[in-house]
Amino acid sequence: MSEPTRTAAPRKPRPSTAKAKVAQPPSTLLYEGADWDFDMLGRIFDSVRDIGERELGLDTYRTQIEVITSEQMLDAYSSVGMPLFYKHWSFGKDFARNESLYRKGWQGLAYEIVINSDPCICYIMEENSATMQTLVLSHAAMGHNHFFKNNYVFKQWTDATGINDYLAFAKNYLAKCEERYGIEAVERVIDAAHALQSHGIHRYPGKRTMDLRTEERREQERRAHGEALFNDLWRTVPGKGRKAARKTEVDRRRALLGLPEENILYFLEKMAPRMASWQREVIRIVRLIAQYFYPQRQTKMMNEGCACFVHHRTMSRLHETGQISDGSFLEFLHSHTSVVMQPDFDDRRYSGINPYALGFGMMQDIERIALTPTDEDRAWFPDWAGNGDAYSTLREVWANYRDESVISQFLSPNLIRKMGLFHIVDDKEEDEMVVAAIHNERGYRDVRRALARQYDVARRDADIQIVDVDLAGDRRLELRHHVLDGVTLEEKDADRVLQHLADLWGYQVRLVESDDQTVYAEHKADPMKPFV
Repeated sequence: MSEPTRTAAPRKPRPSTAKAKVAQPPSTLLYEGADWDFDMLGRIFDSVRDIGERELGLDTYRTQIEVITSEQMLDAYSSVGMPLFYKHWSFGKDFARNESLYRKGWQGLAYEIVINSDPCICYIMEENSATMQTLVLSHAAMGHNHFFKNNYVFKQWTDATGINDYLAFAKNYLAKCEERYGIEAVERVIDAAHALQSHGIHRYPGKRTMDLRTEERREQERRAHGEALFNDLWRTVPGKGRKAARKTEVDRRRALLGLPEENILYFLEKMAPRMASWQREVIRIVRLIAQYFYPQRQTKMMNEGCACFVHHRTMSRLHETGQISDGSFLEFLHSHTSVVMQPDFDDRRYSGINPYALGFGMMQDIERIALTPTDEDRAWFPDWAGNGDAYSTLREVWANYRDESVISQFLSPNLIRKMGLFHIVDDKEEDEMVVAAIHNERGYRDVRRALARQYDVARRDADIQIVDVDLAGDRRLELRHHVLDGVTLEEKDADRVLQHLADLWGYQVRLVESDDQTVYAEHKADPMKPFV
């Protein structure tokens, strides 16, 4: 008889003290915390570039990212942000001043500096957090980069592919001049050229600068041509008893010299009778570098408005797609709002209209009008209000306008009200100020027109031109300052700059300040000693 089969009863599982592991989806965050490394920086830039090119339609130069220290940033400040620059005592003075203010906590440093070159060089501070690196790459490497490549003013006046090579040539050339002629002699010419560099600008496209890559090669050609011209023009020394030139001779002389001429450094480079060839080349170097910065003076507000709009939209999209955290987005907003804040007129921080605030406000307003216009917007901007393509409209604005023209064409009544803008006339001859434009149909146009004039560099810079040279007499150089709205030159500054001009020219110079009806002032200067 077989025994019954025994089966074991199922054993109840013991309660576990370990927590069950739940599978987590992979994180889409580009970074966590403030720390970063170069691999992370590469991933951040790829994401920023993807949004800029794919969503905003940006077209940029190649980008070269350089991570620098605070001391290197101070050094970049002193050399006007350029990667290569010639030596001069004024740059060291600026470095010492900025360093002292920074170390004492009285002055901050920029998060980045961007160079208009191809490739576009973007310097970023190593002290920046990961969020700030994302912000500055959006702002500079995408926003400013796109503006540099596409705006018509930069296309007319700058050579992005040749600027770095030209700066290297300029630095080496001036170093050789210092070895051959002495540091003091070279610095004296640079001092005078720096004093006049704001009047060393060609303002019209017909006098566009040449390809900077050819400058080193053409230096010898210019020297030979210049010597032939000077020998012909200045071959005789005028006698004291010569009669005044007849009117036909004056007209012929002015035509020969190309007068009137507003580019004073250009005229000195070509015509100064006592200047050596190396000194002419030094003046040319200062003049061409000043010309390189001229588009930035014309587009400061627009350029920053473009960059601020790009970084705001890029950071918002990174947050919406889960690539940066809420904490990082709040860090970005804190920095962004500090930059684009416009203090009220009675605020201690007020120093005029913040170009970041006006530029960013205008770009946001253009986007709003393109997407969700009001009846007022349609009446003011019938050609593009409600077109539904904000990014295309903005790219067209960034490409085809400069500060004064974009204000005169795109500043809306809505933004005028939002920023509380109105026009005040302060005439020194009157006891009271006059509110000349308020928030009504006519006032909006007057405010827009008045604000645009403030951004016109042709009105901000003094209109000074060389009008004649007394070839039949003592070779005195005659200049005229066309006075606008009764605003004359500050006497001490005018006399100091005129002294530099006389030293370069080698003979007496005379400047008359006048408008069409009134002569306001007259300045004279004799050369201290020849530039030999």
